[in-house]
Amino acid sequence: DEFTAVCPWTCLPDFGTLRINYVPDRLCIELKSLKHYLLSYTGVGIVQEHAANRILDDLVRACHPRRMTLTLDYKVRGGIHTAVTVRYKKDET
Repeated sequence: DEFTAVCPWTCLPDFGTLRINYVPDRLCIELKSLKHYLLSYTGVGIVQEHAANRILDDLVRACHPRRMTLTLDYKVRGGIHTAVTVRYKKDET
C-alpha cells in the first residue's frame, strides 16, 4: 500500500498498492531486497504503465520465475483510477 513514484509531467506523487504473484523456478525474491528496490522508485518520474512493466522486467531478470503477475493499483488522482496488470510466462519449449 506504500508504493510511490512521481508523475513525470506534473511532478505530483502517485501512490499505490503493488501485488506480486509468482511461481518461482530455482530462485526466490528476498523480501528485504525487494523492499529496498521498490523504495528506489520514490521521487522517480515515471508513467504508471512504465513503472509496472519496468518492475516486472527487473524481477523476471532477477529470479527467472516460471510465471509472474504484477498489479500496480494506484490511488485515485484527478478523478481517475488506474490499475495496471502485467504478466510474464516462461517459454517452456
